[in-house]
Amino acid sequence: MSVVSPPARAVGARPVEIALLASVFVIAACGLVYELTAAALSSYLLGDSVLQFSTIIGTYLFAMGVGSWLSRYFERQLPAHFLRIELLVALVGGTLPAILFLANAWVPGAFRPLLYGLVMVVGALVGLEIPLVMRILKRNVQLKDLVSQVLTFDYLGALAVSIAFPLLLVPQLGMIRTGLLFGFMNAAVALWALWLFRHELRRVGVHALACLLTLAAIGAAFAGAERITTVAEDKFYQDRIVFSASSPYQRIVVTRGQLGHRLFLNGNLQFAERDEYRYHEALVHPVMAAQGAPKKVAVLGGGDGMAVREILKYPSVEQVTLVELDPNMTTLFSTHETLSALNGGALKSPKLKIVNTDAFQWLQQGRLGADDTFDVIVVDFPDPTNFAIGKLYTSAFYALLEKRLSASGYAVIQTTSPLVARRSFWTVATTIESVGLLATPYHAHVPSFGEWGFIIASRRPYRQPDALPDGLRFLTAKTLPLLFDFPKDMARVPTEVNRLSNQVLVTTYEQEWGKVVAH
Repeated sequence: MSVVSPPARAVGARPVEIALLASVFVIAACGLVYELTAAALSSYLLGDSVLQFSTIIGTYLFAMGVGSWLSRYFERQLPAHFLRIELLVALVGGTLPAILFLANAWVPGAFRPLLYGLVMVVGALVGLEIPLVMRILKRNVQLKDLVSQVLTFDYLGALAVSIAFPLLLVPQLGMIRTGLLFGFMNAAVALWALWLFRHELRRVGVHALACLLTLAAIGAAFAGAERITTVAEDKFYQDRIVFSASSPYQRIVVTRGQLGHRLFLNGNLQFAERDEYRYHEALVHPVMAAQGAPKKVAVLGGGDGMAVREILKYPSVEQVTLVELDPNMTTLFSTHETLSALNGGALKSPKLKIVNTDAFQWLQQGRLGADDTFDVIVVDFPDPTNFAIGKLYTSAFYALLEKRLSASGYAVIQTTSPLVARRSFWTVATTIESVGLLATPYHAHVPSFGEWGFIIASRRPYRQPDALPDGLRFLTAKTLPLLFDFPKDMARVPTEVNRLSNQVLVTTYEQEWGKVVAH
């Protein structure tokens, strides 16, 4: 009776196996980083985060499938092919965020095709990696162990990056340096492979030179990442950038030019120093003055403190609660000397309580007792460019908002342009009314934005005030009624309710503002 012995393992097989499995962990992490940076950048710059993440991830996975299919044509010199692919992934994937930032600033028309072209290239290269590793490992590992081990390390690498990307990498390094760091890691895997398979490779010196040049190029780009970001953003924003930072929630940029300081979040203008007073006076005073003697006020969004500045002009105010998702915003506008001066030091007021959390969750978590209602609520969110913001314009949100209003209270919502985005504007009015509140729309001209709209939500009919605080630069009691007059081209049109389940407002907004951008 004979016994068939398993194939003998090659000398040094175990160290090679461990090294390659560790490489699987690294290349899985790198591949996911490139996918996430492309998706995040597209949502920052193109809006509609759900659409962008969905299409980028779908394209990337399709490209990986193409790469996996192409791997069948690599038959000989597998370690050499693996090494070259790692260097290509390092160069293309590592520089992807930098290339896209520069393209958006200098050739914006080419951004979208370049984005998907790079995603296809990187995805195909990443799709080649795992099949090649498995075929190299197959020489020393049984199939059942091979598949389980490779997939285990692949999934572990993806898990590590999915946690680190939003919590650590982007806030600490930014998009460009994150991409370059993982490009460096891919190149390091190639260098590792060079050492492991040095006895199998032809022209080892050429491979070594390619590895060193790639590492040097990525290292130089990493050292100059701040300069790359500055060049791209200076071109995009035109004015000199005085502050920029990436948070887990957004890209914050403050510029200074002929219009004074301007704040941009994810590339979208939030205010210009020259005329922000028009916007914030129109936002705050029609409801504050109409309420009579408001004591408790809440501001949702508005982390720049400008709305709080206007609210504090009322002596009756005893407490202001500012709910701002991004702590970087409230820190910046309370500590930066110049920016703090713009809001008059409002964020340092003893009457102010800052809560850094999601406004939707904050409304849900309250006890809803007498101490949790407000005389005035100012809702100053960015426009609904994506579904994450769009949820703050839904009937579910306004139903929660209604519970926080005192019996005689008013809420006011900034509501995009009734001229440019007419259906979007009236969709918000319809949505407010769907939860049983009265909607009173008005508008004001803000040169930096054009004709801009607001809507007052209340249980009782809105009554215009007879007087406004002294010292306002834009509004007067005499001109206030003009804000509530809508000409024919901004008059109400039929719209549907914006619900969490459909988020129709995001699609409508993108369609209306997209026409403006296209022209």
